[in-house]
Amino acid sequence: MPIAVDIDVMLARRKMSVGELADRVGITPANLAVLKNGRAKAVRFATLAALCEVLKCQPGELLRWEAEDAADG
Repeated sequence: MPIAVDIDVMLARRKMSVGELADRVGITPANLAVLKNGRAKAVRFATLAALCEVLKCQPGELLRWEAEDAADG
């Protein structure tokens, strides 16, 4: 998938665990893991906003676009 998720980077910068972030955002740790590992097909804007509020960051610090290799297609 050409969208990379950098939640791990922000968690490390904030010295926060996945469980704490999930609790503060109001989603299950399992759903956060799906998002964090890039396996999510979609993310609600409300969830993205909550992640940004808790992590004190912008959406672009959590999500970035990466070109896919021609061999992957």
